[in-house]
Amino acid sequence: MKNKYIISIIIFSGLMSCSESFTDLAPISQRNAGNFYNTASDMEVAVSAIYNSLKADGCYNQSYWVLQELRSDNTFWDGTGLAEEITVFDKFTDISTSDITEAAWNDSYLGISRANIVLSRIDAVDMDAGLKSQYKGEALFLRSLYYYHLAVGFGNIPLVLTETASVDEGLEHVQVSQDVVFNHIINDLTSAAASLPSSYSGSDVGRATKGAANTLLGRVYLTIGDDTNAAAALRQVVSGGYSLVSEFANLWGVENEHNSESIFEVEFEGGFGDQGNNFTNQFNGDLAAAVTSGQRNIPEADLIAEYEEGDSRLNLIDGLTEISPWTLKYGSTNSFSDDDAPNNWVVFRYADVLLMLAEAVGEGSEGYDLINQVRTRAGLSGIDSSTPGSFNEKLLHERRVELAFENHRWADLLRFGVAESVMAAQGKSVNGKLLFAIPQRELDLNTNFTQNPGY
Repeated sequence: MKNKYIISIIIFSGLMSCSESFTDLAPISQRNAGNFYNTASDMEVAVSAIYNSLKADGCYNQSYWVLQELRSDNTFWDGTGLAEEITVFDKFTDISTSDITEAAWNDSYLGISRANIVLSRIDAVDMDAGLKSQYKGEALFLRSLYYYHLAVGFGNIPLVLTETASVDEGLEHVQVSQDVVFNHIINDLTSAAASLPSSYSGSDVGRATKGAANTLLGRVYLTIGDDTNAAAALRQVVSGGYSLVSEFANLWGVENEHNSESIFEVEFEGGFGDQGNNFTNQFNGDLAAAVTSGQRNIPEADLIAEYEEGDSRLNLIDGLTEISPWTLKYGSTNSFSDDDAPNNWVVFRYADVLLMLAEAVGEGSEGYDLINQVRTRAGLSGIDSSTPGSFNEKLLHERRVELAFENHRWADLLRFGVAESVMAAQGKSVNGKLLFAIPQRELDLNTNFTQNPGY
């Protein structure tokens, strides 16, 4: 699918025009866009554009890892000067004018805007009914993924579900509660799961599948405390043909993309100017020494200490004897230019599903069996009710060491209700900032918006 992304975005970039902020975006009506959304080929390009927003700096290329990993107890970065813009998220001193949160807001809503255009226009297009259903499912899944990040990060946000007709319409958007957003995501993902195929072949590998929709659906149900429906959605994934890769190290690297454990990845490709990632250089101490951005997202000492003796997952953290160790999950070499690496970002994988299902079913033989499948792959013995700690403590530990650097930790701490206590144990005060600041530009343009606590 990487090549389809690139070709489609080259075509689509000539049709795009954005205003200051997403919630004030005019429709894509400039140039020949008014005559564009008429054929199946047009819709393929438009759907690819929704995927492409995932690679923006405000999404998986930077902001999401700052807001989910650096914010948590997993990683830190002691940057100075211009780099302080990122460091403040580790210290809970971020402010409403941050470029990081503004990019997360704008780029996520840009992806939503592109999804809304597809969903608003595709019914009028004369095309194969099965393909139309698939494209609608992809748009619903991707819109839900963007909204999940926005709702978890910002709480009460605008829920925009149709193509924006004018700038004035954007100024009239209002915030809705986090629960309203999650309930709409549930409806969209239920429809997406019914419309999407279980797998693809050839150049379509990498598109959203039924498994991806059900994985996110299970995550959202867990977030709102509905364990029964979470378990039902996640069991659909468990029965969907996925399996753990035999060796943890074989999950990572370009050569291992779309393996048996992979459920959804963000497709990056180096050598095309703006399709590669910049986090490979920034996360890796060896590579960062050669670029001006420097190393970021450094593993905390207590994260490293969390790994048990003999845990093969610790092998994916390099430089353990150095001042600043680093993760190898996103590549150890960059064959292209600086900040243009080809490594994908793995959004969902099967080990995460097993651990989420354990969370949904709770303590008992099934819950421990699900956790132990993940531990066995790591070369560790199983745990049970006699192992010290509560079930949630043991599960949260396993999620931390299995999924470190994968954009789950801060959301996990919030969902388990331990964000403040965990950060306090690390010597950091949350300062009331369980949510991120609504960007100041949005508050200035939309006077009916209210700011989150702590800002």
